[in-house]
Amino acid sequence: MRGGHAPSRPAAIVVGGGVSGLVAARELALAGHAVTVLEATEAWGGCVGRHEVAGLALDSGAESFATRSSAVADLAAALGLQDNIVAPHPGGAWVQLPDGPRELPKTGVLGIPANPWDPEVRRSLGWAGAFRASLDRWLPASVGSSQDVTSVASLVRQRMGRRVLERLVAPVVGGVHSADPALLDVDMVAPGLRTGLRVHGSLAAAVAAQRKAASASGPAPAKAGSAVAGLKGGMNTLVEALVKDARDRGVSLLSGRRVDGIAKTATGWRVTAGESTYDAGRLVVALDGPAAVGLLGKALPELTGLRPAAGPLVSLVTIVVDLPQLDGRPRGTGILVAPQTPGITAKALTHATAKWDWLAEEAGPGTHVLRLSYGRREEAGGEAVDLVLSDDELLAAALADASALLTVPVTGADVLDWDVVRWDGALPFAAVGHKQRVAEVRRVCAAANGLTVVGGWLAGNGLAAVVSDTQAQLADTVDPKPSRV
Repeated sequence: MRGGHAPSRPAAIVVGGGVSGLVAARELALAGHAVTVLEATEAWGGCVGRHEVAGLALDSGAESFATRSSAVADLAAALGLQDNIVAPHPGGAWVQLPDGPRELPKTGVLGIPANPWDPEVRRSLGWAGAFRASLDRWLPASVGSSQDVTSVASLVRQRMGRRVLERLVAPVVGGVHSADPALLDVDMVAPGLRTGLRVHGSLAAAVAAQRKAASASGPAPAKAGSAVAGLKGGMNTLVEALVKDARDRGVSLLSGRRVDGIAKTATGWRVTAGESTYDAGRLVVALDGPAAVGLLGKALPELTGLRPAAGPLVSLVTIVVDLPQLDGRPRGTGILVAPQTPGITAKALTHATAKWDWLAEEAGPGTHVLRLSYGRREEAGGEAVDLVLSDDELLAAALADASALLTVPVTGADVLDWDVVRWDGALPFAAVGHKQRVAEVRRVCAAANGLTVVGGWLAGNGLAAVVSDTQAQLADTVDPKPSRV
C-alpha cells in the first residue's frame, strides 16, 4: 500500500510517537506539511506514560519538567494547559547518606554546590569536606576544563574532592540519570558548566552563574527539588493534548506501525512498516539512539560507527498505601540515595502525594502514593551493567526501602495497590564522549537532504531538553514558518 496526503501540501513522515516525535509533528504541521506519524506501539508519548493504580490516574514515566527554560511551559500554554501548570509542594527533597538523611542543598547543579560553606552543604560534607571543596576557588581554571572530554566524576573529584562526589553528586546523578557519574559526559548532562568554569575561574562560581541564569525570570527556588514544575492531572496530560492538537491539525497518527526500513529516494525518503510504504520529501526520526542508527545505517553508512550505547534499564515501583502516618511528609517531596548507603536498594523515592497537592486531594486523607526507582548503571569488571530485579523482588525491596527512607513502617497490609513499570533504554545514556558523537551525527544527517533526527539521546535527558531541542532542530530545517497558533 502507499501512504500519503494530497499533493497540495509537502509530505512529511515522523518515525516515533514519543514526545519528541509529537512535537516534531506539530512543528511540521505548523509549517504547512501533511504529516504522518508512525509509532511501533499502541501508546503515544514514549516515556511520558499513564497507568492506573488504586483508581488513581498516575504518571508511569516522567512526572515533572525542569524550569531552567520555558520550553515545556510555553508548549503547555500553546496547547491550552497554562492554567494546569503547578509547582511542587515547597517541602524540599532529601538525600540519604551512609550516616543518615540530610536535606538536599538547594543551590547546586547536579548536586555540585555553589557555596561549599552553605550550612546545608556543610552538614552533608562535614568541615573537612567543605574545606576541600572550597579549594576549588584557588585551583587554576584549567583543572578539569582543559581535557577534550571528561566525566562528571572526574571533574567533581578534581575540583571539589571525593566527599562532594559521593555525598551530593552521586545521589543526584543516580536519581536523574540512573548511572554512575564516572560513566557520564559532563558536557552532555551539564552543558555549559565547563565553559562557565573557564569564564568564572571556579566550579562553584560556574554553578552559581548557571543557577542565577536559570532564575533570571523569577525567584530562585526555596528548596532543593523545587526547580521543577508539573501539570495538574500529571505530565501524561501533555501527551493527550499533543495528540489532540495533532489530530486537529490533520496529522495522521498511525500506531502499531513498527518501521523496519528507511531508504533515500530521488525525491526524498521511503519508509516501510511491514507491508505498508510511505514516501515523503521530509523525514524526522524520533527514536532512541540505537534504534535510530539501526534504521538509518543502510541509507547513511557513516552513522553505523556512531551508534550509542543503549540507555539503562529503569524500574519504577508505584505503591499506593493507606498510611496516615505519612501525612506529615517526613522526607519532604522525596529522597535520593547515595550509592554507598548500606541496606537500601532504591536510588530514589518520590513521595508523590507530598510533592503534588492536586494528587493529595485526589487520593484523600491518609492515602499516599510512593514511587521508588531502581536500576543504576555501574562499572562492573570494566563494563557498564544494569542491575535487574523481578517484580516480586522489587515490591519487597520497595516496602523495605520505603520503611527505612521515610522512618515509617510500610508493610504489605498497608498497600492498596501497586504496579511495576520498566523503561528499558528509554533514558538516554550520555557516556563520556557523547557530545562529540552527537555533533558528528548531526553533521551526517544535515548532509542528507530532508532528514532531521531528534530525541533525548541527542538533546540530553529531560522534557525541557527534548522539547527545546526538537523545536530548534525543526526551526532550522523547516522554511517558511508561518505565525504560530
